[in-house]
Amino acid sequence: MSKSKRLLELMMTVNRKRKFTVKELAMEFGVSTRTMLRDLQELSELGVPLYSEVGPHGGYQVLKERILPPIAFSEEEAVAMFFAVNALRHYSSLPFEAESASALDKFYLHMSGDVRDRIDQIKNRMDFVTPTRQQESPYLSILLEAAVHQQVLHIEYESQGDAADRHIQPIGIYANNGLWFCPAYCFLRQDFRIFRCDRIRSAVYDTDGIEPMDLRHIDLANKELHIHAVKESTQLYAELSPKGVQMCEAVLWLGSHLHVREDGTGWLEGPIPQKDLAFYTRFFIGLGNEATVKHPSELISDMKRLFAEIISKYD
Repeated sequence: MSKSKRLLELMMTVNRKRKFTVKELAMEFGVSTRTMLRDLQELSELGVPLYSEVGPHGGYQVLKERILPPIAFSEEEAVAMFFAVNALRHYSSLPFEAESASALDKFYLHMSGDVRDRIDQIKNRMDFVTPTRQQESPYLSILLEAAVHQQVLHIEYESQGDAADRHIQPIGIYANNGLWFCPAYCFLRQDFRIFRCDRIRSAVYDTDGIEPMDLRHIDLANKELHIHAVKESTQLYAELSPKGVQMCEAVLWLGSHLHVREDGTGWLEGPIPQKDLAFYTRFFIGLGNEATVKHPSELISDMKRLFAEIISKYD
């Protein structure tokens, strides 16, 4: 077996074994322990995170971060992967910020000169437009990990200027219009809520012993996440122009309320929390002539009041 092939297979073997001794690997690959030590040293220099333990039960272990074996990409696949990562560059916070930047550098630096030139030209001709936000969301990683492993978090959440402690079990995280959101089960409200990640002031794993729920059947595509509790809610109905439909299609939390007709027009219908009327007032005013709210009457009244305040500024 050639040395290059042996190193590639060795990389895959240590990733699979996670813990091993030099003698075990030497016997498996049919080489001396001295050769195997040199191979492991080369893997370490290539970036495989190895560390050794001394003692009768010692050996080598691979740290938590696994190094994937080399993968052959076609030119088109490499360019596609580059721009998949590059599409996120407008976000001020990412769950894998350092890792995505490192991956982007590796793709770019290890490509041939002509492919890099092609990417440079495409970068000047294509972009993924996302509003650049100043708000930081430093807890994306722990929110995502808690969602994957179904763990409860204790967070401090700021809403309308007030901070409150909550215990939540995240479903996942998603980005919309330059902001990050976390749908989660709120143990205080005993219902699903959507939290803006930039308003989370702290997030740690729960130490109060709250039993996690089995939420494996729920994911970000579930409409259940976007239907708020019936208690203290009011029924929304609003007509939408074709452009209004397009504007609302970009808002993930409206998914269960949005209905579209064959002619492109549509309507929004469903329960909304009473306490969020001020938010919906600003939202529908932002839609301008593309939406007409039919009820609730409280929302219409709030919109008229806000319209009057805006008009008064230009008298």
